[in-house]
Amino acid sequence: MDIIGEGKVKFYASRDEAGKISRELQVFYNPVMKTNRDITIAVLNALNQKDMQLCDLMAGSGVRSLRFIKELKPGIISRLVVNDYSKDFPELFKKNMMLNKINQDNNIVIQNIDANKLLLESTGFDFIDIDPFGSPNDFLDNSIIRLSRKGILAVTATDTAPLAGTYPDACKRNYWAKPLRNHLMHEIGLRILIRKIQLIGTQHDKALIPIYAYYKDHYFRIFFKCIKSKKECDKILENHKYFLYCNNCQSFWTADINHGFCCNKDMEYSGLLWTGSLWDAELIKKMPSEDKFMRTISEESKINTVGFYDIHALAKKHKFIIPNYDKLLKEMNKKGKASRTIFSDNGIRTELNHFEILEIIKKLIQ
Repeated sequence: MDIIGEGKVKFYASRDEAGKISRELQVFYNPVMKTNRDITIAVLNALNQKDMQLCDLMAGSGVRSLRFIKELKPGIISRLVVNDYSKDFPELFKKNMMLNKINQDNNIVIQNIDANKLLLESTGFDFIDIDPFGSPNDFLDNSIIRLSRKGILAVTATDTAPLAGTYPDACKRNYWAKPLRNHLMHEIGLRILIRKIQLIGTQHDKALIPIYAYYKDHYFRIFFKCIKSKKECDKILENHKYFLYCNNCQSFWTADINHGFCCNKDMEYSGLLWTGSLWDAELIKKMPSEDKFMRTISEESKINTVGFYDIHALAKKHKFIIPNYDKLLKEMNKKGKASRTIFSDNGIRTELNHFEILEIIKKLIQ
């Protein structure tokens, strides 16, 4: 094992010589997920809730919890439960605490049991982090049961292939919806995952509202705030709709039924899925924006649409030269809100329709 640094901490973890991420490593650590942990720290600090009971359900190397201790604002942590099923985890985490000069007290509880067993035997948490290797499905129900009335649930899913439409039958079985396999697949996959988690929440009269959600690298990540309310659950369900997409003109819209009309019959549908906002406006204002990825989310969050336009796909369809994106965005924002999107390097989220976009592009390339 090597000593690795991340954020404000150092820790012992295993390195795979080939760079392969595997559960077979002595201590599981994925450096690609650093942004995941960076954003988790930023969200909790922005929320700034006091005296929280936190649960790091599948801690791996324990780096997330170490960073909680070192990087969260004073007063946020009341109690931190750090758990991993690996038999070597307790000893390793204690070594990592010593490495970072952290004294263990009653506020830090190290566990070494099955994640669901831990949840069932607990009295509940204000923050639960589900970050498994693959699908989060096995841990959703018990996590939601043990989530406090005003708690925060953070969920990571790395099984992007079903949600992004590579395996549509698996998506239907595991996430109860039909995916889409085109440039919109990652946004649609994220919204399908949100709906699945929300449906489990409504069974327990807990409305789970996304406050910060994204797709990056190989994973989906969502932070939910919990509201214990049947009325709020009903509002959640009203935002579960189908997404309809026209392959001919790139038009898209949401509907309560899975059919619609456009310029021809080359239509696809996806869903059911969450059609509400992916981000909480007040939280976004408090989030750091130095990072390019988070800055893009900040701009994109101001546009309340489901779906975006792929400029390269439009160019191929209508046979025009791809314009400069900065100039295009400047002109688009004169007529309605427009922003780059985290879901595609070629995409623009906007209030404008495809006819208005094509008109602007035509003027630019002339």
